[in-house]
Amino acid sequence: MTDSGGIQKQAFMRGMPCITLRENTEWVETVEMGWNVLVVTDKEKIKKIINIFSPQGERPRVYGEGKASQKISEILTSFADRKRGGQIQR
Repeated sequence: MTDSGGIQKQAFMRGMPCITLRENTEWVETVEMGWNVLVVTDKEKIKKIINIFSPQGERPRVYGEGKASQKISEILTSFADRKRGGQIQR
């Protein structure tokens, strides 16, 4: 459970169900795909959703393949390889 926007997305990326204690979210797609549910701060509604919320199925890769750092590293390595004596080779 969270009221944080960042945690909602992180939970989705890790395949963890998320109950968001807010009326809206920046990450609407996590709700649409069934991995996040919005619940206002109503004690009874929160108790109910905790007992029944269980996302099923695959999580589409709507945020990429998780390889951004690898691609950035390859670009930087390539850039460094082209640099000689403080000059960038074009």
